[in-house]
Amino acid sequence: MVGAVRVAVFLPILLGELCLGQSTETSLPFVRPQSCTSSQFYDVSRLQCSPCGKSLRRGADGLRCICNDDYTMIDTGSPIAQCTLCNENNQVVSVDRRLCLTCTDCKQCGDNQVREENLALRTASCQTCSNKTMPNALGNMCVSCQETFILTTNSCTCPSNNLKGGLCFGNVRLPSRSARLPATIWYETHLQASYLACSNLTYGNQTACQLLTNLVVLNVNSIDNSEAYILYSSINPTTNYLPKLFYVDSNIAASLGQTAPKGLSFQKDSQITLKIVKYDAHGHFLGWEHVRGGTLQLCPDTQILLDAAYRFGSSYVQSCKVRISDLLSRFPEPVLYELFLQYNDSQGQMKVWPIPVRNLNLDRNGLGAGALRRFFLVDGLTGRRGSLNNPPSSVTYAKDLVLRTYLPTSNPTSKPPFLLTVQYAQAQDLRAQTWVTFAASYEMNQSAHKRDTDIALGVLGSLAVFIAMLETSSWRRRSGLEFIDIVTIVKYFAYFAGALSNTFFLVTFGTGIYWLIVYKGQQSTVEVTLPPAGSEIETGFIIYVSCAFGLKALELIHILIVQMTVSIFLIDWEKPKGRPLPKPGANKTTPSSVSIWRTYFIANEWNEIQTRRKINPVLQLFVVLLLLEIIGLKNIARRDLSLNLHPGPDVSLAPWSPILRYGIAVSMWLAVGLVQVLFFIGFCERFVEDKIQQFVDLCSVSNVSVLVLMHRCYGYYIHGRSVHGQADIGMETMYLNLKKEEDNLCAMRGLEPNTDIQTFEVLISNKVRQQYDRILSPLNEAARVNRTSREDSATLQQNLKAYFTMNKFLSSFLEHAYKDMDYVVREKLFLERILDFEFQRSEDRSFFYNDDRTLFSNALYYGHELVLLLFDILIFSVVDLGTQDFVLAAIITYLVQKILELIREAISRRNLATKTLVDERFLI
Repeated sequence: MVGAVRVAVFLPILLGELCLGQSTETSLPFVRPQSCTSSQFYDVSRLQCSPCGKSLRRGADGLRCICNDDYTMIDTGSPIAQCTLCNENNQVVSVDRRLCLTCTDCKQCGDNQVREENLALRTASCQTCSNKTMPNALGNMCVSCQETFILTTNSCTCPSNNLKGGLCFGNVRLPSRSARLPATIWYETHLQASYLACSNLTYGNQTACQLLTNLVVLNVNSIDNSEAYILYSSINPTTNYLPKLFYVDSNIAASLGQTAPKGLSFQKDSQITLKIVKYDAHGHFLGWEHVRGGTLQLCPDTQILLDAAYRFGSSYVQSCKVRISDLLSRFPEPVLYELFLQYNDSQGQMKVWPIPVRNLNLDRNGLGAGALRRFFLVDGLTGRRGSLNNPPSSVTYAKDLVLRTYLPTSNPTSKPPFLLTVQYAQAQDLRAQTWVTFAASYEMNQSAHKRDTDIALGVLGSLAVFIAMLETSSWRRRSGLEFIDIVTIVKYFAYFAGALSNTFFLVTFGTGIYWLIVYKGQQSTVEVTLPPAGSEIETGFIIYVSCAFGLKALELIHILIVQMTVSIFLIDWEKPKGRPLPKPGANKTTPSSVSIWRTYFIANEWNEIQTRRKINPVLQLFVVLLLLEIIGLKNIARRDLSLNLHPGPDVSLAPWSPILRYGIAVSMWLAVGLVQVLFFIGFCERFVEDKIQQFVDLCSVSNVSVLVLMHRCYGYYIHGRSVHGQADIGMETMYLNLKKEEDNLCAMRGLEPNTDIQTFEVLISNKVRQQYDRILSPLNEAARVNRTSREDSATLQQNLKAYFTMNKFLSSFLEHAYKDMDYVVREKLFLERILDFEFQRSEDRSFFYNDDRTLFSNALYYGHELVLLLFDILIFSVVDLGTQDFVLAAIITYLVQKILELIREAISRRNLATKTLVDERFLI
């Protein structure tokens, strides 16, 4: 009961507090310390500006208030100091701001006077400094003059002509070749002073020598004609502390010979140990530092990813967009570096070797006097004008920084094993954003590989010329041509395109496999690297792949044109069941009792197998993408030595290599295609179904033969004459006939007696072809009429008669009815099979060559699987090389496949209807 009362009492209060709390505003206006005025300080407890009060002003840090000049100040840690006015006329505030001192004449001491204070008596007086002393910055004591003043004038004064950069020099003569000073306050203040202090043997100022060297390096766009370099080069480096500016002096480079250390070796994925020496802009030595991921990189990232830049053998690229103001915040003043490689010599002693730095802005080609030893990342100092407190009018920054490694490092040549290249850029807008890049690349002498590639192209290209000549000669024989005409030249270039495409493909595929094995197969010491990105070899490789694709496309177009324009005729062996009787009073005959459906059926089956292939294109694309994308084989194509198929998110990913991507993609495509072909031929065609052989069997059952002429006098013949004489029979008779064949109770299906060979290559004589053409011309007209008119017109009847004439002629020709147009059946010679070339000339007779390889599939997609497979590979590879996206390449490859297939089916369907007089409406 008591608890219930307490809940009843406190519940309204609690709800009210909750409602009140929800309505209270907790957000604050955003105020930064620099937003406060000179009479305000930034209160860090409230994150707001607060007033200082009377007799107070804001301190230097902006976080506190200090007393005005005529007030003593007690600082107890409060942001507002305690102030007391020294209100008497002869009182001044002590230097420590704690006491009011009595002084009758020291309200303002003279130029060479200081105010001496007696804190015990609380008095002060003005005292004059001696000849070689001067007041300090606080004006409370005399200090010695700067040494250059004493050495020059033996006093603290210096004539204005002898005063340079706050130093006094007796001799201010500069080299006669001196150019005009850069119009920046930094060069105006320090350039001549640093030269005079460095070159004077009396001074020997080491910091001034470093400062002068920095001034040379900071002038990134010019060295030889710059004022800083002229002054630097006029100093004798053997008599002072002038640091080396160049990696190798040009006058001693020849005598030194090999300057890089020999015997350097790096294990696979080992870290390159680099050291840097740092100097500030004034020339002060800042010490040694170990180079880690972010030391030389302007892009922010995790330490692990940044450290990957120095993993030996792995290419690295890190690019990002940064704001110029952020670069200035990170480098208020430029820091200059000298880069060194740390290594152990043959005695195990630790040594460092200076890595040369090449400034690309200087446009120097050599490594001798063109390679510097010092560089910087950001310079916002030398771009200031008028005053060093002014914002810079321009900022110079390292836009591209590339650490290049030349292999093998164990035996450096004229190129040292390591080289740092820097390209600087300038920006005037501090609010602008810019791209910066840091990269690590690996290079080697690729002349041997380029030579081998050129030799391979030369040898295989010569072989391609010979193959094209052989194919053209074979085509001329098969076309019955005696002289070379324009068509022959076009054919030669078509065949040459195919042969040359195979040449480019073999060279590029061999190159890809070579680099996959040689580069990725390195186990311990790294001695081989890929051709650099954008190099002549890589560019040439991409051009070769593109040429292979373009030429293969021409070859495929040529094959498709031949296939879509073949002459094909279906020979019906079926005899009429009754004799046709003439109609009274007319020249027309009664319709034949032979059924046309068998011919239509064969035409439909031929139409269906026109684009049949030995592989499944969709399955091919799916499996290749599965291997490359899901299993992760594409990660082998990166420019590193790793074989990790699934790199984690904390692993730096090296750039892609187009050569390796091509090599792995083509390897997977060929492997999957080969497996498909072997499975299709070895299993599917043997145990499931063989569409090509089934078509031959179907011709025999239908009593229809097929003659396909690929060229004018060359083609293929499928003997489909039924051994039973009739095909228009019932089901029961059909089963009985097939049973007889199984039990060998009837003749064989072959063209010749006692043979079962039904497929042939045919090389017909000119006389047969001429007769064929004479009969074919009405058929063409019949096809045109059949497309435009469906009426039983006189023209249609005339052309139908021509069809029966052709059927009669070909069937009689095959039965050796024409002695002047006879043929012989024979086997092809072994060399004829290898060269695909007939040695006999079909002048007075035709030749039928036994074909046990179903070569009539050359009129179909089926017979050109290798060409189609290579075309698919090349279009897949070309798209990937352009986009570096296997998925997009697969999609485009599939679309091109379907478009070509649709075009092939549509045109071939029309050609089949035209040449066989089969109504196109029945081709389903």
